[in-house]
Amino acid sequence: MANTSSRTLRLLSLLQTHRYWPGSELAERLGVSPRTLRRDIDRLRELGYPVEAQRGVDGGYQLAAGASLPPLVVDDEEAVALTVGLQTAAQSSVDGIAESSVRVLAKVVQVMPARLRRRVDALRAMTVPATWPGASAPRIDPGLLTTIALACRDSERIRFGYTDAGGRESEREVEPLRLVPLGRQWYLVAYDLTRHAWRNFRIDRITDPRGTGARFRPRELPTADAAEFVRSSLGALPQPYEVEVLVEVPAAVARERIGRWGTVEEVDAGRCRVRMTTASLDWPALALGSLCAEFRVVGPPELRDQLREWAGRFSRA
Repeated sequence: MANTSSRTLRLLSLLQTHRYWPGSELAERLGVSPRTLRRDIDRLRELGYPVEAQRGVDGGYQLAAGASLPPLVVDDEEAVALTVGLQTAAQSSVDGIAESSVRVLAKVVQVMPARLRRRVDALRAMTVPATWPGASAPRIDPGLLTTIALACRDSERIRFGYTDAGGRESEREVEPLRLVPLGRQWYLVAYDLTRHAWRNFRIDRITDPRGTGARFRPRELPTADAAEFVRSSLGALPQPYEVEVLVEVPAAVARERIGRWGTVEEVDAGRCRVRMTTASLDWPALALGSLCAEFRVVGPPELRDQLREWAGRFSRA
């Protein structure tokens, strides 16, 4: 059995990972008796952690919201992940997150042991955030994200207002599974109880999310994970432009630089064919420009028009 101090820290760590723990399962995880578990719970309460207990055969414990934020317990890997995540969040599109992330990042790094600080400093120094020129993203209320994230964690059904791409408004009740940041957008992957199907919802189109108090057993996604579900769902949307361009660079060079945005086929040793399916011609124009090579647009004609417009604007500049 671990000593009392380390066991208390382990108990706190477990309580922070789930909203509710059955008492028997928590005692088994810690390798202690129910009586010892109750003493450890009392010790946490004395330290200021608001632990609530539910009595009875199916009784258990949960860490409730307190008047102030108690210290979090994280291991080495979690500390590194937290720091890297805060660095990324410092360039977030979520309203108010960037400034708060910088403040928290400074606090976390300051109290890190030297061995972890070296790892974090290496990651920060060797990581370069990349964004497309002129790219912008809708601002997202962090409180909205937090509400949805807690519902995902606790497997609690939620209701919210939603405006689809066509501007139609509706009220949804869903079983939320995961939040997925993809590109410059955030998505909620959830089972829609009205349409009886899996859906992804753009977070910036959600209003007034609220819990119903009803718990659910998560259903099985039709894909390997939530990120793949969002990617496949977005890929199934109708796209207005099929881009085809012949580029005067080897296929390997094009794949390395822009392969993630389309498909690259070798024509000969020094040329390749690039194809993209896109709703905006800005992306192909930016990608082709990044190749720093001659190219010929096979289609669509709208891409030629856009490139002429850009060329004129650049020349005037």
